[in-house]
Amino acid sequence: MGKKTKKQKVQDDRFKFLTGIFFLFLAIYITLAFTSFFFTWKTDQSFQWGEVVSNANVVVENWAGKVGARMANLFIAKWFGVASFFIPFFLVILAFKLFKVKLLPVKKTLQYSILGLILLSLLLGYLFEGMDGYLINGLGGGHGLFMAQWMNAFIGKVGTAFLLIIFLTAFILSLYPVSIQQIKQGVISLPGKIFSGSKKMATANVSAVGDIRKSGEIKTGRNKKASAGKKEENTVKEWSTPEEVKNTKQEITPEKESGTSHSRHREQTNKQVEDSKTPDNGEASKDGDIQLTIEKSEEEREEGDLRNQEIQDYDPTLELSDFQLPPIELLEEYGDEEGEQEINKEEIIRNKNKIVETLGNYKIQIDKIRATIGPTVTLYEIVPAPGIRISKIKNLEDDIALSLAALGIRIIAPIPGKGTIGIEVPNEKREMVSMRSILTSKNFREARHELPIGLGKTISNETYVIDLGTLPHLLVAGATGQGKSVGLNAIITSLLYKKHPTQLKFVLVDPKKVEFTPYFKIRNHYMAKIPDIEEPIVTDNQDIIKTLNSLCLEMDDRYNLLKMAHVRNISEYNKKFIKKRLNPEKGHRYLPYIVVVIDEFADLIMTAGKEVESPIARLAQLARAIGIHLIIATQRPTTNIITGVIKANFPARIAFRVTSQIDSRTILDSTGANQLIGRGDMLISTGSDLTRLQCAFIDPEDIEKLTDFISNQQGFAQPFELPEYEDENSLDENGSKKVDKWDDLFEEAARMVVRHQQGSTSLIQRKLSIGYNRAGRIMDQLETANIVGSHEGSKARHVLFPDEYALEQYLNNLFNKNQ
Repeated sequence: MGKKTKKQKVQDDRFKFLTGIFFLFLAIYITLAFTSFFFTWKTDQSFQWGEVVSNANVVVENWAGKVGARMANLFIAKWFGVASFFIPFFLVILAFKLFKVKLLPVKKTLQYSILGLILLSLLLGYLFEGMDGYLINGLGGGHGLFMAQWMNAFIGKVGTAFLLIIFLTAFILSLYPVSIQQIKQGVISLPGKIFSGSKKMATANVSAVGDIRKSGEIKTGRNKKASAGKKEENTVKEWSTPEEVKNTKQEITPEKESGTSHSRHREQTNKQVEDSKTPDNGEASKDGDIQLTIEKSEEEREEGDLRNQEIQDYDPTLELSDFQLPPIELLEEYGDEEGEQEINKEEIIRNKNKIVETLGNYKIQIDKIRATIGPTVTLYEIVPAPGIRISKIKNLEDDIALSLAALGIRIIAPIPGKGTIGIEVPNEKREMVSMRSILTSKNFREARHELPIGLGKTISNETYVIDLGTLPHLLVAGATGQGKSVGLNAIITSLLYKKHPTQLKFVLVDPKKVEFTPYFKIRNHYMAKIPDIEEPIVTDNQDIIKTLNSLCLEMDDRYNLLKMAHVRNISEYNKKFIKKRLNPEKGHRYLPYIVVVIDEFADLIMTAGKEVESPIARLAQLARAIGIHLIIATQRPTTNIITGVIKANFPARIAFRVTSQIDSRTILDSTGANQLIGRGDMLISTGSDLTRLQCAFIDPEDIEKLTDFISNQQGFAQPFELPEYEDENSLDENGSKKVDKWDDLFEEAARMVVRHQQGSTSLIQRKLSIGYNRAGRIMDQLETANIVGSHEGSKARHVLFPDEYALEQYLNNLFNKNQ
């Protein structure tokens, strides 16, 4: 049977190759005939075609002979004109497709060729209507000339021109897809450039009349900050216009253009808020005069501010605006390009007969049986005769496996949502599911999930896509060598193909120290870490404990931000921030998703125990709403590793092949994982139902190409910083932080805070060009050193030193005391 199938496949390949040669030479022949027609059409048209065919003495001048002359006369003269060259173009694409060389998609090429044939013929017929003597009917052929004349008579030449412009624009947009947002930005930027000059002139006029200001009765220009120690006026702070954002971006110094940091991004956001304040008490008219306005209440200002902010949304990807998501061509295609599996009908029929025969031996009659072929297994759905007990069929699992001489037989009795019983039988020839086929599938491309993950294909050959944001955490378990590591790479790759670096960060925990090393290259794009460790991929147990506790601090900070913003989850918070309804000077910032991937969880539990389990349990219980999601993998799915606390907070679980029913029950709370056949064969549970998948395969070389593509683009200056975790060893006997652990910018920040008499975290962030987390740590250190007071909500902290001279004496005594 196998030899026959191979022979048929060889014969099929030969037929495709010969057919491809035929189409290639046909394309060359047609091109030769069409090209020759431009030089020989006058001579060849003098003959009668009946005479040309019947009389062998009649000789045409076309390079392709009589057939070529006739073909060129039909297509170029009578039908489509110059546009007829789309025909040999499509034949070339089709020929190379049969050679298994994919130049362009065949179906799309056929569609665009037909549209181009009609549209170009009409356009040439309209433009060169007066050349109907050339090539008999002009460059557009008979079709183009007739349609152009008919449309000119029906809607006029102007109407025809408008229609052609619309058709051409639609055709070009279909060839080169451009988003509506990009078109809007292009249109919006034009008036911005035109009015930028007039805006500067208006600013100059306001400055010129600034000298006539009188004791606060008339105010022009921007609101100034209140002097030190005095309370600020209630001013409404708006974000900058798109032109100001563009100018701010252009002011980056050459030394920092190669790699901007997260702190630079937040600094620009705050600077936009500070520099774009609009006058509330007066405004300049068009002729430069000053107009008095009645001061509005704070509530009225806020309402007007919200209306103004709806004009232009904040773009979180602005800092890395040139970043491009990886192209799909980086990944290799394994198996058939069209994703079609070769069906062995004899194998299906043979298995059907054996199943019916085996059940018949035990006096179990079957009314119906049908097969659903998947990449790894085939599902045989049977409908037993009335009166047959399901448990009786379930108990025959081993007997059916014996009759089919196959491993991994699994009986689903009954199939949820159907009135049938399923018997899963492994295929003799397995299909490899490539990561490329998953990422190019319609299910993944059109997914509207926050964190879409393409895991593989189901038994019915459908791409399985889930949203990590709604799971919200994932437990992956399986024996060694069954596909667990490949599954983790598939999850990470799915997210890298969907999310921008400003929208997603990874925390990779790798006790084995070699599993996640390929992702080291993208540390400045997608990685997050605490400041105390140098490597973005965490491998040491103590560093892992610090990182997990740091994530708990980040979780608490995010919940405080959600509380201040009066929202319930990260999605609502980011939408509100993008709509510019949250003030960055009050600590608000765009929150990226953080995906924590922990490999070899069993090793961590064995060595660290509760120090690891406690923060993981806290994150699993609370971190869903603020965008922190855990993926835990282990090759030892025992009860002392996957405890009740872990299982309770990880409703979504993936099981690769395990050795015993006990391990399967530990992972999935049911049997089935022990009956898998390995090599990516997996079960996933997202609740009560189990789904069998063939996990997508991605080669290490593909991962290298993917990370190289990302790392070669502009990234941040450093990985995303998580809050610094201070364990007991970093505190002195009084519970204060040790001096030798203070931040390098501590003294500079202290002088700046005293100089401005303003204990503001955003002030430290802007002036020192650092990230918000680091600025927050410095502020906590200033409080520990009794330089500023305690936190007072949204207000700035009280500065406890009147001048820098008193501060210098205090710092000298403090450092000398701790040396």
